[in-house]
Amino acid sequence: MKAVVMAGGEGSRLRPVTANRPKPLTPVVNRPIMAHIVDLLRRHGITEVCTTLHYLAHEIQAYFGDGSEFGVSMSHFIEDTPLGTAGSVKQAEQMLKDGTFVIISGDALTDIDLTAALEWHRAKGSVATLVLSRVPNPLEFGIVITQEDGRIQRFLEKPGWSEVFSDTVNTGIYILEPEILDRIAPGAVVDWSKDVFPALLAENAPMYGYVMNEYWSDIGTLEQYREAQIHVLQGRTTLPVPGEQIRSGLWVGEGTTVDQDAVIDGPVCLGANCRVKRGSTLGPFTVVGDSCLIEEGATVRRSVLWERCYIGNKAQIDSAILGQQVTIKRDVSIQEDAVIGDRCLLDVGCVVRPRVKVWPDKTIERGSTLTLSLVTGNRWRGNLFRDLGVAGISNIEITPEFATRFAMAVGSTMRPGATFIACRDSARSSRMIKRSVMASLLSTGCQVVDMHGAPVPILRHTLRNIGAAGAINVRKQPGNARLTLMEVMDLTGGYIDRGTERKVESAFFREDFRRIDPDELGRIEDAIQPVEAYARDFRKQLFVNVESHRPRVVVDYGYSSVSPIFPAILAQLGVETISLNSFNDARSAPRNLQSINEHLANLGRIVPNVGYDMGVLVTNEGENLHVVDENGIPIVATSLLALLALTLAKANPGINMAMSVTVPSRLVNLLEGQGAMVTRCRSGVRDLMTAAGKGPEFAGDESGGFIFPALHAGFDAMFALVNLAHLLKASGEKLSDIVHSLPQFHLAYDKVDCPWEAKGKIMRRLTESQPEGARLDLVDGIKVYDNDSWVLILPDSFEPVFHVMAESPSAQQSREMVDDYVERINMLRAGH
Repeated sequence: MKAVVMAGGEGSRLRPVTANRPKPLTPVVNRPIMAHIVDLLRRHGITEVCTTLHYLAHEIQAYFGDGSEFGVSMSHFIEDTPLGTAGSVKQAEQMLKDGTFVIISGDALTDIDLTAALEWHRAKGSVATLVLSRVPNPLEFGIVITQEDGRIQRFLEKPGWSEVFSDTVNTGIYILEPEILDRIAPGAVVDWSKDVFPALLAENAPMYGYVMNEYWSDIGTLEQYREAQIHVLQGRTTLPVPGEQIRSGLWVGEGTTVDQDAVIDGPVCLGANCRVKRGSTLGPFTVVGDSCLIEEGATVRRSVLWERCYIGNKAQIDSAILGQQVTIKRDVSIQEDAVIGDRCLLDVGCVVRPRVKVWPDKTIERGSTLTLSLVTGNRWRGNLFRDLGVAGISNIEITPEFATRFAMAVGSTMRPGATFIACRDSARSSRMIKRSVMASLLSTGCQVVDMHGAPVPILRHTLRNIGAAGAINVRKQPGNARLTLMEVMDLTGGYIDRGTERKVESAFFREDFRRIDPDELGRIEDAIQPVEAYARDFRKQLFVNVESHRPRVVVDYGYSSVSPIFPAILAQLGVETISLNSFNDARSAPRNLQSINEHLANLGRIVPNVGYDMGVLVTNEGENLHVVDENGIPIVATSLLALLALTLAKANPGINMAMSVTVPSRLVNLLEGQGAMVTRCRSGVRDLMTAAGKGPEFAGDESGGFIFPALHAGFDAMFALVNLAHLLKASGEKLSDIVHSLPQFHLAYDKVDCPWEAKGKIMRRLTESQPEGARLDLVDGIKVYDNDSWVLILPDSFEPVFHVMAESPSAQQSREMVDDYVERINMLRAGH
């Protein structure tokens, strides 16, 4: 038997500790991850090993050599340019072509029973066996779903939560037959999971998934790196701990001395030639590398120290990671989740706050406190981006310091000299943050167009109109005035894609910022007549002739930034208006449901008294529309979407529309009956924008957000209002009559709390529990449907909850369907 150890990755998510060392050489209990893997192969009788190398390849070659010191024969294949996971293995074809071989990652930790997996592979007659594992959070892995006999049925690479249909993931360990190499062209960039395995699946080739029960960790984050040390010391793996176990929970390397007055609270692993002096304390789950010195009175708990570290008198290290040759002087305090890179020196009395990272070769002066200091800043908890962008508590989480680093990360992902637009609402916090954003973009060499406090629809239109590379918009979070939202848009006016977000996150967390020569700094300019350009295109793209009608509308501008702009546009387009709350004041703007309802109630009193056709409220800086009819009755949620979509469909036969999977089927059937073409997409604002950009002329959701892609990529309450008002006037119908003619939409909804780590398992169990022949749609969550009803189970991408919604011919049946699945989820959660 032969094996290929994939060891070409950078391990960028583990920086700064991998800044000078490839991830496969990162130590777990004082032994490189890859050494654990090579030892695992040897124990299962696999002694011919080749490696595929790229990043710091010479370091791995120097460590392992020909493999003789590790009981194996080892060859190395170096990629000068990355060839993909399969393309790199093709280089070793001559070595592998004579029999079954194993591929295993050199930077993931496992004690898998390879002998059992190989026997299973042979018994199935499989051409390719993927070793699978069940994990609490499957988002960073490829999800795999198998039939009862293990045959692979479907897989999906790195899904969002709404796409998660299982907690069973691809570990990157494969057992393959040599003929599979014939599918890979020499020198081509080919990936196993993206290219080879989908082709096998399409051909119905015998490809199976083997679910391992042993330990496996991808070690994808610094937190997981520390956890891996804990798991090995706890005995949750069969991996050996180096050194002599002199008592329960204490492993000591050769030449290490521990003073009898030192306190060791195991499990603790000490490397070779260490010295632990009297009065010092080593707490549980601590790993100390070779040749470290722990001075008197020092305390180290739940931490990982690499080789040749010095810990001074009375220093305190809690739940931290220290790279090699780090010097920690007297009275230094390093707090939870901090990371100190190689060869750093922290002078007397320094304090390193939680989650701070210090890059290699830094000297921190005596008495310094590191929070957002010379070398690093706080690590953002969880994903940086949420649905619409980056959000946090104003001036607590979203601070000028944070905005500076974030905008530098954004600017660093763009080419030097790219033009970026900066915009904001009128909130004081937004003004403050935007100034930091502009300065940071300039420092990365971007040119900045300042749109000051323009409404979001005008920003999106201008972005596409002037050909800028992107934009950062700072405003209050829709629905929560305490939060600041930083939106990053691409050159189309939509949100940047997930791939670009990952690049920004990587630059942000690694602090990999571009700084250019002072003579090449960007400049700030104002946008040239953005309102005039918007108004011209606004008129061109209307769905109705505005010359022959004069609708009358009461408009509540909601103290938003549209109030100085929109009245003139309405007047030019023949709309007679009464204006309410028509000055810009972000503090008074309605953002939550209660304040929106108060404004609608006020409109409901005014509109009947003045005899106007309708009343509207504009919220979220011109994005969302709320309507009351001529009698003052609010038209909300699905009814408002149905009203505008039906009005457009009647006036424009054959119109193409996009709507999410949560929109009632009865509405879709009604629109198709009018000749409209309706495309379903995943739920969420971003997904609706993406779908709208692929051909539809209109898209909308149930929150009053309406997209007209010919004008720009996002929601536009102003454009929706003018079209609705004129189309209504042209039809001669009253708003209330159209609403009364709409079908009843019997929808039900509930949400269920669920721990993050149980989500994937519950989705898998719900999928597996469906009866044979059940009709399932896995486009967005799990949708179970028949001819006249459906229920959707949707895991939230950013909160530990499931959303459950249903539609059926009756309200009672819809509620029963929702209640049934809520109960199922609760039972599965309890069993978790």
